[in-house]
Amino acid sequence: MRIVQFTAPVPKDDTVVADRDELPFFYDCYHQHKEMQVTYIIRGEGTLIAGKYSQPFVSGEIYILGPNQPHIFKSAPQYFVSPQQSSCEAIHIYFDVGRLPKLFLSMPELEGVNRFLKLGETGLQLPPKYVGWAGHHIKKLVGKPSLERLLAIIELFGFFDRDVKGWKSLNTGFMDYYYNASFEGIRMSDVFNFTREHYMENITLGKIAEVANITPNAFCKYFKKHTRKTYNAFLNEIRINEACKLMIGNAFTSISNIAYSTGFNSATNFNRVFRKTTGMSPRDYLREYKMKEA
Repeated sequence: MRIVQFTAPVPKDDTVVADRDELPFFYDCYHQHKEMQVTYIIRGEGTLIAGKYSQPFVSGEIYILGPNQPHIFKSAPQYFVSPQQSSCEAIHIYFDVGRLPKLFLSMPELEGVNRFLKLGETGLQLPPKYVGWAGHHIKKLVGKPSLERLLAIIELFGFFDRDVKGWKSLNTGFMDYYYNASFEGIRMSDVFNFTREHYMENITLGKIAEVANITPNAFCKYFKKHTRKTYNAFLNEIRINEACKLMIGNAFTSISNIAYSTGFNSATNFNRVFRKTTGMSPRDYLREYKMKEA
């Protein structure tokens, strides 16, 4: 897919711009720009493509796109069949970090903001439980004077770093969790690393419990407490993400081969889990990617 270099609508060369779009449908141009982008989908649904990663989007979601990260929010097909004015609405905030002096960003008070800017370089989705506060804050940015916008985006990024846990990466599709250098952190890191290295194998509950050095029953409770999901759901997310990479790669052979090579015991089970994870079937995912590549 051809990437278009996009120039953000920056009045008076401001560092932070808040742009509100009310349209019949979202967009028709796969593009990139130098600014970090925060997007709040107020109304509408469709597919987000960020780099080589793709997923459905719906109303009430907030996304972070990194500087020069190719992306497109494209409305679902029904929006193009019967377009109606203002059926889709989003707020996009563009932040040109390059305009801020390095000395300013090196201030100790902005340590968290710098940490978040680095974290967001490859794209993130805000977990749903934080959308209420963040969405209200983003709406208030529209129409503010330039200095107030700058201060507000710094406050927003500080909140993202300080209070938000469980970001979804738009690079891997995984939820990211943060642990300190305690025993619990080391244990969970061992579980994550083992899963990423052996996802194509039959990982039994007993085996992964051995990695964590606790009983299977205790492991189920432990993993759910720390990640808010079952281990099997986490394992399937990793497998589906790897399957997506294989499907759009040069070595693609067949969906059945990908199913077995990523640890699924049948193509039927793979299709079911793929649809549940991505919102579409493997064939639809592959067809949509090829259409956008054309």
